[in-house]
Amino acid sequence: MKKLTKKWQILLYAASGLGINMLNLMMNSYLCSALLVGGFGEAAVPFQTFAQRDLVLNDPLLHLRSLTLWGLFVLIAKIVDGVIDVPMAAFTDALRSRWGRRRPSLLIGLVPLLLSYLLFLVIPQPGATLLNTLYYGVVLCVFYTSYTLTMVTYYATYTEIVDSTDARNLMSNAKSVFDIFYFILGYVGVRALLNGINIRPVALMVLPLSMTMLIPLFMIKEPSSLDGRAGGEEGLRTVDLISSLRYTFRNRPFIIWMLVYSFMTFGVQLFLGGINEYFSYVGMSMILVMIAAFAPVPFTLILYNRILKRRGFGYAFRYALLTFSLGMICMFAVSRLGQGTVKTVLSIVTGLMSSLAIGALFAVAYSVPSQLAAEEEGKTGVSNSAMYFAVQGLFAGVASGIGTGLVLNALKGTESAASGAIRFMTLIAAAGTLLSFVLTYTLPRSMAELGKEEKESRS
Repeated sequence: MKKLTKKWQILLYAASGLGINMLNLMMNSYLCSALLVGGFGEAAVPFQTFAQRDLVLNDPLLHLRSLTLWGLFVLIAKIVDGVIDVPMAAFTDALRSRWGRRRPSLLIGLVPLLLSYLLFLVIPQPGATLLNTLYYGVVLCVFYTSYTLTMVTYYATYTEIVDSTDARNLMSNAKSVFDIFYFILGYVGVRALLNGINIRPVALMVLPLSMTMLIPLFMIKEPSSLDGRAGGEEGLRTVDLISSLRYTFRNRPFIIWMLVYSFMTFGVQLFLGGINEYFSYVGMSMILVMIAAFAPVPFTLILYNRILKRRGFGYAFRYALLTFSLGMICMFAVSRLGQGTVKTVLSIVTGLMSSLAIGALFAVAYSVPSQLAAEEEGKTGVSNSAMYFAVQGLFAGVASGIGTGLVLNALKGTESAASGAIRFMTLIAAAGTLLSFVLTYTLPRSMAELGKEEKESRS
C-alpha cells in the first residue's frame, strides 16, 4: 500500500471515520433510546422518542429486574457486534481481489450500514409489540455487523498506510480530535435541535456526513492481492482465520491491554450511552456540560501527549483514567444539588474535569492496537492488523453491551426510573474506569514506556 507522507494527507485520512461514527453515535445515544419513553423527562418525550410511546417490549424477563426483552436484544446486538469483528477482520485481511483488500471491504460494509440506519427509522406497528421488538433487534444487528466491517477495515489501514510510530500517533490524535467534533455535533448540536424537532428528521439530517468514508476509497492506493501478498509487498503475507487469531492471542501485551481496555470501555460507554436520559432527569444542562467536556479536547490532548513523551504510555493513560473517574464522581455529587446558578457552574466544572481525559481515552483505541500490530508484523511478516482491532472490538462489544444493554436498561426500567436510579449511572461508570486504572499496573514495561522519548528512557 502506498504510504501517506504529507501531514495534510494524514490529517485528511484521520477525518474519514467521522460520518460513520456519527451514525453510530446516533444509534447508540438517540435512536435506541427513542423506542422507549422510560428515563426521559416529560418535556423531552415529544422530541426524543419516535412516537411518544414505547415501541418495544421492555418488561422484566423471568422476574429478573435487570434483564428486559429489549435490553436482551441490545445485549445480543452488542455481542454480535463484537463476535462478528473476528470473521470480518479475517475477511478483509485475507481478501483477494484485483483492487486489493481494503477498498472492496469498505464498500461491502458501507452499503448495508446506510440501509440499516434508514430502516431503523421505520415504525412497523404502533405501540410496544413483539413484531417491533424483533424488527428493531434484527436491524440493529445488521447495523452493527456492517459498521464493524467498515470500521475494522478502516482502522486496519492505520498500520499500513503510514510507516512510523510518530505518523501513527499523529493520525490517532487527529482521529481523536475529529471524534470530539462529532461528539460535540451529536451531544450539543443534535441535542439543541431536539428542543423543537423530533429525533427522526434529525437523524436524517446527519446522514450525509457518512460520505466522509469516501475519503479512503480515493486515498488508498493498493495493488492487486490475488497473489496472496499483503498490499502487494514482499515479505508480508496474509493468513487464514485460525492462524490470524493464533498470532493475535499470542501477543501477551495485547491481551493484557484487552483487560484494561474492557473496563475503560464499560465506564465510558455506559456514560455516553445513557447521557441523553441522564441529563434530562438530573436537572443539568447537557449542552453546557458537553461543550465544557469536548471543546477543550484539542488542547488537553497536547497536555496528554507531553505527559506521554516525558513519562510513557502507562503514566499518561493512568492520568486520563483517574481524571475521568473523578469527573464522573463529581458529576454525581453535583446532580444531588438543588436547581440554581451554583449547580450550573459546578456542572460545567465537572465537564472540564472530564475533558482532561476524553481525548486520550479515544486516541488509545487507535494508537495502541495499530502500534502493537505493526511491531508484530515486523517480527513475523504476517499482515493481520484488522484482527487486532477486531479482537479489541470483541472485548469492547461485550463490555459495552453489559453497560448499555444490561446496566443502563436496568436503570431505566419502570421501577428504577421512578426511584431516580439513572442518577447513579456516573458512579457506576467511574467504578469501571477506576478498575481499568488499577489494571494498568499489570502492563509490561515495554508497553508502559511506549511513546517515551529516548532521551528520557536513557536517563
